[in-house]
Amino acid sequence: MQKILVILGPTASGKSEVAVELAKQFNGEIVSADSRQVYKGLDIGTGKITKKEMQGVPHYLLDVVSLKKQFSVSDYKKLADKAIDKILKKNKLPIICGGTGLYIDALLGKINIPEVPPNPKLRKQLESKPVAELFNILRNLDPERAGNIDAKNPRRLIRAIEIALAGPHSTSPSGRVSRGNTLKYNVLKIGIKIEEKNLKEKINKRIGGWMKKGLVKEVQNLHKGGLSWKRMEEIGLEYRLVALYLQNKITKEKLIDRIQIETWQYAKRQMTWFKRTVRQGGGDKKIIWLPPNISKMKSEVKKFIK
Repeated sequence: MQKILVILGPTASGKSEVAVELAKQFNGEIVSADSRQVYKGLDIGTGKITKKEMQGVPHYLLDVVSLKKQFSVSDYKKLADKAIDKILKKNKLPIICGGTGLYIDALLGKINIPEVPPNPKLRKQLESKPVAELFNILRNLDPERAGNIDAKNPRRLIRAIEIALAGPHSTSPSGRVSRGNTLKYNVLKIGIKIEEKNLKEKINKRIGGWMKKGLVKEVQNLHKGGLSWKRMEEIGLEYRLVALYLQNKITKEKLIDRIQIETWQYAKRQMTWFKRTVRQGGGDKKIIWLPPNISKMKSEVKKFIK
């Protein structure tokens, strides 16, 4: 099997910087595994890496789809597989970098991707329900998926409920490990280990930086360009909250406070996903958790490549 490297961890943990350094050291190219960075126009509020920060290292799966279109885990897997093939043909090391555990697991063949068609009747019934109720429905149907999903994102909650209700023959996106030898690649997974206090500080500093860079202006421009407030809500997290602020539904102080709280909650859900199969005896016990120390990571990658 071909070798690939995965750099994973919660939001704001420094994954992108680590991946770039390792790519420079080991002749690698980077494939993003972020469910929102695939969209064009979501730059500041997703922490999307800039051209300058890339330092000349090619990146894939950024800005690949319009915000007016839906993008599924199946879409991600197809494009990511193509990107990996392209990198391997250049005799370079593919480096998967991101915090969307579902995307990473699907790409590595650890889970089956659900092929459940949309159910318009069910969707119409669910659309009238508040997000808290949607989340409770999902938690009862599929607690594992509920542990990872953006709990305030109605579109994703509805889709997850739709899949869960389709029955056992359509594999849930919860991340259940597929039976049999389905792993596609020989993988080294490095998780960025960071203390809670430090991560909270990094998250809050990052959000302050986003506000200075013009996060509110970014959302204003997206809305002026035709993106509805409803679609902003579907995108979730920072974009949903800034949209509320721009509609005068929350104050600026409340906006920053809520972004900080909800981003921290999201980071905790990410860590729950990455550690879930450890408790179940699954493959993620193979993640090597390291502090963001490049020299230690380089040592692990060197051993893996040899």
